[in-house]
Amino acid sequence: MLSQAIVSNGFIFVSGQVHVTPEGVLVNGSIEEKVHQIMKNIGAILDAGGMGFDDIVKATIYITDMAMGKKINEVYITYFKEPFPAREMVCVKELPLWADIEISVIAHAK
Repeated sequence: MLSQAIVSNGFIFVSGQVHVTPEGVLVNGSIEEKVHQIMKNIGAILDAGGMGFDDIVKATIYITDMAMGKKINEVYITYFKEPFPAREMVCVKELPLWADIEISVIAHAK
């Protein structure tokens, strides 16, 4: 089994989160709705560890279609202020639960 997150030496390493609700239902709405759900999931995990979006230093976004990139960026950026976390976007063949988007982050207490 996997952990949603691990805390180590002032860091929180958050496992990849897909667009599922806390009840385990896959959100099948717009790209924007999916990203908002993922960010809500990440926010809840960070909050449980005493951190927030301002503490994220690195993010990795996995997507199944690079054409989604622009819309993902439009939502993703609203969760941050400068300096933005380091980040990459990687296109993959498929994701868990048949999701289109997965985001993992690393946060560090400032």
